[in-house]
Amino acid sequence: MLAKRIIPCLDIKDGRTVKGINFVGLKDAGDPVELAKAYAEQGADELVFLDITATHEKRKTLLDMVEKVAKVLTIPFTVGGGISSCEDVAQILKAGADKIAINSSAVRRPELITELANRFGSQCVVVAVDARETNENWEVYLNGGRIPTGIKLIDWLKEAEKRGAGEILFTSMNHDGTKNGFANKALAEISEMINIPLIASGGAGEMRHFADAFTEGKADAALAASVFHYKEIEIPELKTFLEKNQIPVRI
Repeated sequence: MLAKRIIPCLDIKDGRTVKGINFVGLKDAGDPVELAKAYAEQGADELVFLDITATHEKRKTLLDMVEKVAKVLTIPFTVGGGISSCEDVAQILKAGADKIAINSSAVRRPELITELANRFGSQCVVVAVDARETNENWEVYLNGGRIPTGIKLIDWLKEAEKRGAGEILFTSMNHDGTKNGFANKALAEISEMINIPLIASGGAGEMRHFADAFTEGKADAALAASVFHYKEIEIPELKTFLEKNQIPVRI
């Protein structure tokens, strides 16, 4: 079995790391560069950097911040926010990213996934999806969870894979920031339906939640923010806990 990955996420707004609950009520969580450096030193497997207001504000990702973060990292680095073209991706990769994450732009123009996969390789293309569950139906949302689409989650993920996505980053808006655990039922259903790696996001509150995402949710990686930013969970201790629970991780 492949090692499961632990991925801290930096949600960036106005040059600072922020975190909220259910996508609202954002609070400052620290300097992105300092946090990135600390996570690399602590043994994080990858880092995700999301410029969370870039699409809503109709602007591009903060390239200068991407460069500063990339300089302190020794682990794979994924950047998302405001990406809508091959040119955007070329600039972000030049700034030091290893992978890019697209969300709203991919839903609005699914051909973008294929264009990026063809030019940069599927391994570079992460399709991020924000979805909310209502009456057991999962619906895809755009612009940082602001706009409902009417698109069913599973339908979109199947299409994203077909078009060349190399990985899926699924965030449950219902679970985001609640610290009550990941959307394991949905994760398990998704993992059965797609053949590319699945990153769980939204809901981490304790170490057991990560274990559950890997066992019950069948996720390949688990992403979290506030529990790492505020040192509620330390990555070395988390990995030790997972290893003791027979979950393969890189120590």
